[in-house]
Amino acid sequence: MDAAKREFREETGITPEGALLGLDQIKQPGGKVITAWAFEGDCSPEEIGSNTFSIEWPPKSGHKQEFPEVDRADWFTLENARKRILKGQIGFLDRLMARVS
Repeated sequence: MDAAKREFREETGITPEGALLGLDQIKQPGGKVITAWAFEGDCSPEEIGSNTFSIEWPPKSGHKQEFPEVDRADWFTLENARKRILKGQIGFLDRLMARVS
C-alpha cells in the first residue's frame, strides 16, 4: 500500500489521505493483473501535476526527451467514465459503485 500511495503522489501531486477502499484485482485482457483502491477527497483537475520520465524520442534518434506520466486530469460522470476507461478496467467502476451505494 505504501508503494501505491507513493506512485499516486508521484503521478498526481496529491497525497492520498484517509481510509482507502480496496477494489481488489482485475486481470487485463493481455494478462497483466491490476490492483486498485479508492479514497474520498477533493481536488481540482488543475491541481494535478505529475513527475516525468525520459525516453528516446523519436525512436532510434539518439535524442532523449522528458514527458509527464500524466498529461491531464478531469472529472467524469460514471456514464462518461465507462466510455473513456480501458474496457479491462470497467470492473473497478462497478466495484466502486457497489461499495459506496
